[in-house]
Formats: sequence, C-alpha cells, structure tokens
Amino acid sequence: MTRLAVLFDIGGPIDMEFAWESAFDSAIAMACGLEGIRVDEAMIEAASERAVEAFAANAYDHMIDTLCGGDPQTIGRVEGRVRAMMANLDVFQLRPEIDGLLRRLHGRGVPLGIVANQPAAARERLQRVGIGEFFAYHGLSALTGLRKPDPRAFAAAAEALGLAPSACIMVGDRIDNDIVPAKSVGMAAIRFKTGRYRRQIPRSAAETPDADVTDVRELDEAIAALLG
Repeated sequence: MTRLAVLFDIGGPIDMEFAWESAFDSAIAMACGLEGIRVDEAMIEAASERAVEAFAANAYDHMIDTLCGGDPQTIGRVEGRVRAMMANLDVFQLRPEIDGLLRRLHGRGVPLGIVANQPAAARERLQRVGIGEFFAYHGLSALTGLRKPDPRAFAAAAEALGLAPSACIMVGDRIDNDIVPAKSVGMAAIRFKTGRYRRQIPRSAAETPDADVTDVRELDEAIAALLG
C-alpha cells in the first residue's frame, strides 16, 4: 500500500534522549541514596532491563519500584524527589541528520506530523532547533489531552492532516507506545531502535513493525519504500 504522510515521535527518532536518560538514571540513584538505598550503575542498568522486558508503561516508575523493593512509602518519596529534580531540565539533543531528512520530506510535499507524550514546551524546542516549521501537526499530549498508547492520538493526527490512518506511517522507538497503537488504526509503523527501548522484543505480529532502523539513513530508506 502506498502511504502519503509520516508521523514522528519526538523522543528517540528526533531527540536522541541520551542526556535525558542519563540524567533520569542519576536522579533515581540520588533519590534512592537519600533513602539510604545504595544504587550503582549496574543496579540501574538491571532495573532498566527489567522495566523494558516487562513492557512497563512508565519505565522510570518501574525502575524505582524495583530499586526500592516495592515499599510504597519509599517509592512515593523517591518518585517525588526524582520529579522535582527533573522538572525544569531541558536537554534536547537533535539526532544528527534527522533535520536533513525532515527537510527533504517537507520539500517533496510529504505531510509531516508529531504524535508524542510531551509537554507544550516541546513545540518551542522543535522551533529552536530549526525543524518546527516542517510539521503540519503538533500532536503533543499536553496540547491534545491524548497520551500514547491511546489509538485516538494517532487517529487524531491523521484526521488533522486530512488523511485516513491507513495513509500514514508512524516512526517511534517503543513497541508498546508507538508500533502497536499505530498499527491498530491501520498505519504502517517503523521502529527506530535507540535508547532504553531498543531492547524491546515483539511478542506477536501486532507488535512487529513494518521496518526496524538504527540510523537516519536506514530510516530514509524505510520511509521511501513505504511511501512508494
């Protein structure tokens, strides 16, 4: 089937999130330390792997639960400290060469959109790095009230672009938040294997993307093939 438009998650395909993930891991370790829980890098990595393997809706909350031994009061205090530490952090890292790909797609008249669980400030960040103008639709959860994996977030993006979901391609880094809900409404789905969620393994056909990519060159080729 020929596709007409491309939708992107921000974290992963556009924002590499390496600095964000590192800062979050450090905040968890520090917050645990204030509870007298000694956490090292190996423990953080093991907790991360467990969260990803479990397809946890929120990997960070799952990691905190693991590291705090499941104690509700300790978990609550650690979560509160972590959120306070991360509240105003702005470490957007534009993926090298993704701006060029977006520019080429936009120049060819391919409608582009965003479907992301992000604050409203993410729109300004996209503008700041010079790519905001390429997107005809900014489906940020803070603006739409729709959070992935809600399929309505994807259907709303297609509707805003004046297309059927079956005419769209979704590019994201998570099987649970991006691939499954996009496919459920009829979209094609490309998984950008990067960061924490690169270790997710499809458990069924519904979780299997139309293509897996690891860099922008591969993404360009996968999009070209699906656009026909």
